[in-house]
Amino acid sequence: MVILLLRLFWTFFLIGLFGFGGGYAMISMIQTEVVTHQHWMTMGQFTDIVAISQSTPGPIGINSATYVGYTAMVNAGYDPAWGILGSFIATFAVVFPSFVLMLIISKFLMKYKNHSAVESTFQGLRPAVVGLLAAAALLLMNEENFGSRSETPWQFWISVGLFLFAMIAHRIYKTTPILIILLCGITGMLLF
Repeated sequence: MVILLLRLFWTFFLIGLFGFGGGYAMISMIQTEVVTHQHWMTMGQFTDIVAISQSTPGPIGINSATYVGYTAMVNAGYDPAWGILGSFIATFAVVFPSFVLMLIISKFLMKYKNHSAVESTFQGLRPAVVGLLAAAALLLMNEENFGSRSETPWQFWISVGLFLFAMIAHRIYKTTPILIILLCGITGMLLF
């Protein structure tokens, strides 16, 4: 159990340290670590965690770490009480690097924010953040979210329709995300 807790800490510490661009940019990093490398959960469980993390208050990266910490402990066969400790450790580990870095950086950023090296660093980070966000979007375009065209065509085409509706409503008609989520949720309840 201690080994698993240490692995949770180290994994989320690294994600917190290198997860530039916020929670959505962290999703692909979290998925790679917890599903592919560590095998703490299935892709279906991870997709559920992302959905829950998006619908609960707070940053998605921190919420995901909380749920992954709990699920990893419970899936390993430990009591749910140990799952709560796993949640705490994963959450602390993903936040800790940002907290320490912000303390250090805040002292120097205001003084050197117009320095060419600092500006160049931020210019280099912008495309990386966009790439991580695109990777997170592509990661969620899977059978767990859309269904299969051959096995569940009804679910697949409704999912594609909801996706297109949400994209058009947001990009063209500037509909608020809250209304889009409510409309898609109601449609999903009625049609699935």
